[in-house]
Amino acid sequence: MRRLRNVKIVATLGPASSDYETIRALFEAGADVFRLNMSHGTHAEQAARHAIIRKIEADTGRPIAILADLQGPKLRVGTFAAGAHDLEEGDAFRFDLDPAEGDGNRVNLPHPEIFAALEPGAALLVNDGKIRLRVERCGEDFADCTVTTGGTISNRKGVNVPDVVLPLAALSEKDRSDLEFACELGVDWLALSFVQRPEDVIEARGLARGRAAILSKIEKPAAVKAFAAILDASDGIMVARGDLGVELPVHSVPPIQKRLVRAARAQAKPVIVATQMLESMIESPMPTRAEVSDVATAIYEGADAVMLSAESAAGNYPVAAVETMDNVAQSVESDPTYREVIESSRKVDRRSVADGIVAAAREIAEATDIHAICCFTHSGTTAALVARERPSVPIIALSPMERTVRRLCLSWGVHCVLTTEIIDRFKMAVVNAARAARVYGFATDKDQIVVTAGVPFNVTGSTNILRVAPCDERLIFRTDPE
Repeated sequence: MRRLRNVKIVATLGPASSDYETIRALFEAGADVFRLNMSHGTHAEQAARHAIIRKIEADTGRPIAILADLQGPKLRVGTFAAGAHDLEEGDAFRFDLDPAEGDGNRVNLPHPEIFAALEPGAALLVNDGKIRLRVERCGEDFADCTVTTGGTISNRKGVNVPDVVLPLAALSEKDRSDLEFACELGVDWLALSFVQRPEDVIEARGLARGRAAILSKIEKPAAVKAFAAILDASDGIMVARGDLGVELPVHSVPPIQKRLVRAARAQAKPVIVATQMLESMIESPMPTRAEVSDVATAIYEGADAVMLSAESAAGNYPVAAVETMDNVAQSVESDPTYREVIESSRKVDRRSVADGIVAAAREIAEATDIHAICCFTHSGTTAALVARERPSVPIIALSPMERTVRRLCLSWGVHCVLTTEIIDRFKMAVVNAARAARVYGFATDKDQIVVTAGVPFNVTGSTNILRVAPCDERLIFRTDPE
């Protein structure tokens, strides 16, 4: 099951991909991480999907990461007596806390937090930005607006407030329940929606209590402004371009995507590019050329992963969508220009011994006939640092921690292997690395590998050894000291 690419593929599960056969087919087609969207489906349905993934993991002997994506607070208008009303440019329209059904002049907006944050001149967007209004006057229970872009407003349509930081927690009561359920289930990553500030991430981390890594979805203008602090507080990042494209001018999203990917790479934290990557494949067996180019752009930028949403969860061609992403990735990564782009975008502030070790491992591997970089890692930090270097040879991460190898499935280029615990003999670490390189087809007994590890073993952040080693165990035992 060796992948012939470095970028990882995240596939969302849903009605179109809930049985063993389909999920197994998605995995074999190239899915490395499965996303459980907590906005849809019951806990029982998500638990069943989780159990199927773990069975596939056991059947194939390859670690698989599971990402639970929390819904976040949903801001919606109330209902209308007529079900819907047409708003035209220049119309006056009021949002208020009155629970009465709406009409052509007003509607309930049951979110006092919005009114507390609004100021005259702020924008209110309804139905994914299809309707836009400007706030003229506002108070603690109302906002009088002018329609700037008209359309049909109807029951419970979503509302976006791009111009202000809302005094809302990123975790609703539903999210708290879903978070605890997902952690008890044993997911590897939690995707946090509606992040506006680093405190949102810190709150989720406290609730997770180390049971899952925290991945922050960047989908609000406030999150873009506070990105450096949010990145510091997070274990990973998702560039959620859907809401970003609603709340920000759509033309500003590509440069934001590029900046966020580079910043996450520099900190050795995995970054996913998501939303509408192969949208047409929900209904078509073939993507558009623009979609293929979009996926390719994210790969050229050095993103750790690209993600499928409805394409694999509810589309008519879920397996074909994964195969398409896999084919695009292999094509891009075989292009000589890809290595040129990756090399030119490598900007790392190296300050630790571990930073120096992994940089040296990459340089040795690229300057000599080395077939893989093998790193022993307890927490996953060493493998993440090697992945940050974006080497031109495969990365094999070996760890005795099942949780670690699963989480690393999201990191660029990392082939994860669950191994026995190494107590005190570096020689055995080298032997295990050589065996893994041979078993998974990365090298033969005539080849060499680079091995990195930390002594003493199983201590987080102790990477301090680099060894160029043969893959022939007889040579290892002949040349290595005890």
